[in-house]
Amino acid sequence: MISTHVLDTARGTPAGGLTVVLDLRDGAQWTRIGSRSTDSRGRIAGFSDTAPAAGTYRLTFDTGAYHRDAGIVPFFPDVTVTFDVEAGAHYHVPLLLSP
Repeated sequence: MISTHVLDTARGTPAGGLTVVLDLRDGAQWTRIGSRSTDSRGRIAGFSDTAPAAGTYRLTFDTGAYHRDAGIVPFFPDVTVTFDVEAGAHYHVPLLLSP
């Protein structure tokens, strides 16, 4: 599984309601695996019911919309984390967020 946890360090709270997209690299292209929003605890437990295949993935956090919804002018329109996955492993990607 691939999971994430986002904390808003400026507010001192979890970043609930933040949209996150998971993509898998397929040659020169990216294929969308799933899109979820963080829960009230700033967490997404997974993007799929199946274990991820080995490959290169990226998580894109829509930090711009999150900050605009809070009345803050965003510095980062989005944050992208790209990482490699081995089959059968659990990967947890934490993110600390501040405008």
